Amino acid sequence: MPAAEPRPAAPPTLLRGTDRAAFAVAFVGRLRRAGLAAGVTETGDLVHALEVSPPVSVEALYWTARVALVRRQADLEAFDRVFRAVFDEAPPLPLTRGAVPPSKRDDAHLAVPHGVDETTAGGGLPWATLPPAVAAAEPTDSPLQTPERRPSALAALAELPFEELDPLSLAALGDALRASLTDWPTRRTRRHAVDAAGRRIALRPTIARARRTAWEPVTVVRQRPVRRPRRAVLICDVSESMRAQAAAYLHMMRAFTLVADAEVFAFATTLTRLTPALRRTSADEAMAHATDAVGDRFGGTRIATNLTALLDSHHGNTLRGALVIVASDGWDSDPPARMTAAMARLRRRAHQIVWLNPRAGAPGFAPKVAGMAAALPFCDHLLPAATFADLAAAVRVLTR
Repeated sequence: MPAAEPRPAAPPTLLRGTDRAAFAVAFVGRLRRAGLAAGVTETGDLVHALEVSPPVSVEALYWTARVALVRRQADLEAFDRVFRAVFDEAPPLPLTRGAVPPSKRDDAHLAVPHGVDETTAGGGLPWATLPPAVAAAEPTDSPLQTPERRPSALAALAELPFEELDPLSLAALGDALRASLTDWPTRRTRRHAVDAAGRRIALRPTIARARRTAWEPVTVVRQRPVRRPRRAVLICDVSESMRAQAAAYLHMMRAFTLVADAEVFAFATTLTRLTPALRRTSADEAMAHATDAVGDRFGGTRIATNLTALLDSHHGNTLRGALVIVASDGWDSDPPARMTAAMARLRRRAHQIVWLNPRAGAPGFAPKVAGMAAALPFCDHLLPAATFADLAAAVRVLTR
């Protein structure tokens, strides 16, 4: 039998054994320092292009990188200059670990040239696979080091007590709290909407379509229950014992009003509805109108009386099936028996009751105050609320 013809050898791949992501990031970094506007999207396009069509020559690599990275005619000059500087006097490719002499190979650290101008020839790129993870590396002056991660300014302010924050910090933290209210829980309503994936058959649309097919229900229309955001009602204490927390709680109520369409009330000795005032777009105007609306702030506290007044008013229907959030330290001048009666009525009407107490996070805290002790058996959660970090944690509990 005639000998089989040898298969033609596959053309050698230019960057075989090279970490494509490291190559693309280093090359794009040189282009950016040379003035070419290339970002994360272009870098990802280059990595994907090298994976789909590995270049077999420098010319193929040139066109692959040019198509992936160059978006404007004005960037061609900078791209050609950097590409020539990198590849005209570059070492032979592919440069892999196998190409490094055994005596100079280091499995822990691979030398990366740096300190060379991007426009000069022979600058080179880190054409090497990623080194294995090591416990600790010697500090170097390489520009390829990972930057140190530090907390943002808001993260540091969120841990401070409310009384140590200025109005600008309160406004910034209030906006951050508003941004965290993204996935608000929903509830199932009695209404239904047509949906092909629904489990319930919609009789009227099915019969209407059966009129076209001699009353044979050929097409079955299905429907599903409509889900709407769970209603939220906030009741915040603005008495003298809550003076330090009053401004921060106003920002919290504004966040719930704008995102969750909540009904908000403030109370000291009387109950005040703040929903229209806090729906304003400007935070300064909202705070000013809310402050002017509450005429009895920083006075006494009558929690049970105000809860009963809310239940008896025409706004009491908003409590049905709602998530009720009470923000107070529990100090009440009303007798505990009245608090028990008011909370029992609220418990029968609300979906859940969450009590935010600024003193609940203190070491050794115990609900020994008469009003707090009387209200606690009817609450689903008792959460601390002394800092914005506590409020953010409470929001995560509420949106769960």
